[in-house]
Amino acid sequence: MRPERDQLVEAAGRSIARGSKSFRFASQIFDLETRERSWLLYAWCRACDDITDGQTLGHDAQTPDNPEERIAFIWAKTDAALRGEHVGLVPFDALATVAAETGIPANLPQDHLAGFARDAVGWSPQTEADLLSYCYQVAGAVGVMMAHVMGVPAGDRDTLDRASDLGIAFQLANIARDIVDDARVGRSYLPSEWLQAEGLAGSDISDPAHRPALARMTHRLAELAEAYRRSSKVGAARLPFRSRWAVLSAAGIYGEVAIRAVTLGQRAWDQRISISKAEKFALVIEAFGEALMPAPKVNRQGLWTRPSERAPAHPPGRQAEPSAPRRAGRKGNQS
Repeated sequence: MRPERDQLVEAAGRSIARGSKSFRFASQIFDLETRERSWLLYAWCRACDDITDGQTLGHDAQTPDNPEERIAFIWAKTDAALRGEHVGLVPFDALATVAAETGIPANLPQDHLAGFARDAVGWSPQTEADLLSYCYQVAGAVGVMMAHVMGVPAGDRDTLDRASDLGIAFQLANIARDIVDDARVGRSYLPSEWLQAEGLAGSDISDPAHRPALARMTHRLAELAEAYRRSSKVGAARLPFRSRWAVLSAAGIYGEVAIRAVTLGQRAWDQRISISKAEKFALVIEAFGEALMPAPKVNRQGLWTRPSERAPAHPPGRQAEPSAPRRAGRKGNQS
């Protein structure tokens, strides 16, 4: 029996309450319909992440013994959901519901799964462009799907690119925060070319002796994140007011994570960086004022841009090839 929409929303709300307090905090600003749809989308994203990493609601990640089977499973269930089938699992039925209601193109969930496929085979970026393509897959594609949830039409390419930029900024902040934790489970999202420049190629970067180099690379990640976050605000300014306010609130909260990682320097990984509820509230108030201001004028020139054509589906269990980077032209939209 297909679950009622209200039941899916309730289950999705429980998932986000436990899995991402920051996103739930910001999502309260959305109008009811947009909030519910954002929770439905989040439930699917959270489940795919947890299944891939063998974790629970984003915590206690461990390397699973059967990564290719897990990728094949989420790929098959996602494919069924996008065909409108009843899957019988809340996260995938939630995706089916939100995709049907908002017209999310099938290639966007496929792009997202391609990032998980990379993780499943222990992929690490060689170059900065590799890093940015991964950030697009695991977070930028979600930003584009959220833009559809907020009513951005499929033909508004620039606004969708700006939504991708915000997801990329979020992921770069997450990577900066989690460098040491990731290294402890055998993962590194720092490009090999960066590690080589610091003399850390092949090293255990969780070793406290490497903290000075990690602090320098964290500063580099934060600068990248800020460039994409600035670009995203142009797209946010085109959204309805409540959506604009919610997006700018999330941008402020995640931006604070990157800022704090840089400020802490070598102490950034002594304990997990978190933003208190009072600090989040202050950032939400700041975002309210920002939402009332005219759109900033930020050109996307030089930023990594998602592929313009529909990405081919990657077979389950195979490593996704890096998306070809495309740089925005000199006449990028400045509105």
